[in-house]
Amino acid sequence: MSWTAAVAGATGYAGGEVLRLLASHPYLEIGALTASSSAGTRLGEHHPHLAALARRRVEPTDVAHLLDHDVVVLSLPHGASGAVTAALEEAGAAAGHTPLLLDCGADHRLSSARAWEDYYGPGFCPPWTYGMPELLHAGETTATAQRRALASTRHVAVPGCNVTAVTLAVQPGVAAGLLDPGALTAVLAVGYSGAGRALKPHLTASAALGGAQPYAVGGTHRHIPEVVQNLEVAGAPAGSVRLSLTPVLVPMSRGILATVTAPVSEAVAGAPDPQALLRAPWEAAYGPAGTVGGTQGTEGAPASGPGTPTDGGPGVNPAEDEPAPASGPGAPADGEPAPTRGEALVNLLEPGTWPTTGEVLGSGLATVQVTYDARAGVATMLCAIDNLGKGTASAALQCLNLALGLPEDTGVITEGVAP
Repeated sequence: MSWTAAVAGATGYAGGEVLRLLASHPYLEIGALTASSSAGTRLGEHHPHLAALARRRVEPTDVAHLLDHDVVVLSLPHGASGAVTAALEEAGAAAGHTPLLLDCGADHRLSSARAWEDYYGPGFCPPWTYGMPELLHAGETTATAQRRALASTRHVAVPGCNVTAVTLAVQPGVAAGLLDPGALTAVLAVGYSGAGRALKPHLTASAALGGAQPYAVGGTHRHIPEVVQNLEVAGAPAGSVRLSLTPVLVPMSRGILATVTAPVSEAVAGAPDPQALLRAPWEAAYGPAGTVGGTQGTEGAPASGPGTPTDGGPGVNPAEDEPAPASGPGAPADGEPAPTRGEALVNLLEPGTWPTTGEVLGSGLATVQVTYDARAGVATMLCAIDNLGKGTASAALQCLNLALGLPEDTGVITEGVAP
């Protein structure tokens, strides 16, 4: 069984990475490639590395070119995808067919209209099912509720890239109550592709090479409310999360290295072996070091029916009540998650080994580490991802797989290209 997939925003960095992964997916056929200002050109003018698609014509991003597909992945700037998805849903309702929609932009990520207005301005859109399968819910030590939600939805909001790095670094400690979520500090080294493809003076080689540029300093970065939302889903009391997030552009094309610190609980500080106590939730969530690769697939997906959990929190949207397909490759046999040996796409490293962006370059893998800083009384947590891979396109593919009843890591590249 196979499905057709269209990509809107196909000429940008994120759209190109989505196409690179779709091109080798065993169950997906690439359909329409659309864009706005570059409509009418050939894809090879924008992504010459995608040789098999180079002669394909880029069409306008509109309902006529997108609706007649099984899947539509939107890689559009924030504020643009909301109008397109609304038009697709309206046309789909009239036609009796709406594609599975995955938005790599920000339009459907936040559940709070106030948070959207504070960071983005007007134009709040309804929240969709949040596209992070590894997201822990309050009371969980391994992620199951979010996977159930993704397996039963037709609308996915793919997370922000910086959000993914910070959330994966921190959430096990927050969920376990071992960190103070009111004093989180995150500094992220970010590759320039994270700033998009538009030509801007500060993105030129003369400005970028040989230097580092902080941006969105002082609590202004738009990914902050999304991280806060995730940590509240993981169990932080509402209103308790305080996050200082400072991204820094560094001279690399792609990648994010997030370094996050937070004060530890008294239980950790007073433990005979604080490092072992601190590390335990990360091992429970992601698997002990060396166990990466235990496929998280549709074992945890409901075979049919609404299936979306209603246990609250913005990570799951009860309105998403359309059933996932009950057949196709890898379709689940029952509704209960099978035990796994850690996350397939999150690698908790051996103690004393630190994440680097080179290890995950070009892949959908995240590497994570946590250690106790006894002198400062804080936990130091690190996560490395490829911002276009695990931070965008690979995350979209994980969610697409779950929604179609496929093993979660189908078509996802799990090895980086380091050194």
